[in-house]
Amino acid sequence: MSQTTGAFSLAGKTALLTGATGHLGEQMAMALACAGAKVLVNSRSQQRVASLVERLAKQDCRVEPCVFDVTNPEQIAEAIGRLKGTPLHILINNAYSGVGGSVETAEASQYQDSYDMVVASAHRLLHACLPNLREAVRQDGDASVINIASMYGMVSPDPRLYDSPSATNPPFYGAAKAALIQWSRYAACEFGKEGIRVNSLSPGPFPA
Repeated sequence: MSQTTGAFSLAGKTALLTGATGHLGEQMAMALACAGAKVLVNSRSQQRVASLVERLAKQDCRVEPCVFDVTNPEQIAEAIGRLKGTPLHILINNAYSGVGGSVETAEASQYQDSYDMVVASAHRLLHACLPNLREAVRQDGDASVINIASMYGMVSPDPRLYDSPSATNPPFYGAAKAALIQWSRYAACEFGKEGIRVNSLSPGPFPA
């Protein structure tokens, strides 16, 4: 696989990508690897991680498995502990798992689950990775945290575009992504002075 050089080169950088085995995650993993980064491929599924790592490794990508559940503090601590204080230049919080729904059909517990998966997990990962992000700043001058939000953190879906309420982009997803955007602002203000940049991206629809 050819690697990007110049302004977009990530040669010598290490990136941890959560939710790497989903449709968007796979494309981000490939883009990071194409730019020269070593990619720590995360999912809670050992099988899906192994499959993606194998496919990317065959393309001469620098990839390593990093299996843990982003909602499980013990698994996070164990996985990040294996980095042993090495620099982490990029943390991408992308993990999500859920179903469709509407305000009428949603259960209150789904809001709690979505918030835990989106916002609380970003908080957990930033906390766990802070020593490694700070080491990246010490060695290379900066580090970056990228939180994958959504257009539905800023606008609501048109129900007419969906076949049924159960297929609609759900309100608990949009509410969690809106919270992630605001949390990113807080984190950016807190850690930017250290050289740790925090940003959120809000993609629109993309082919599955």
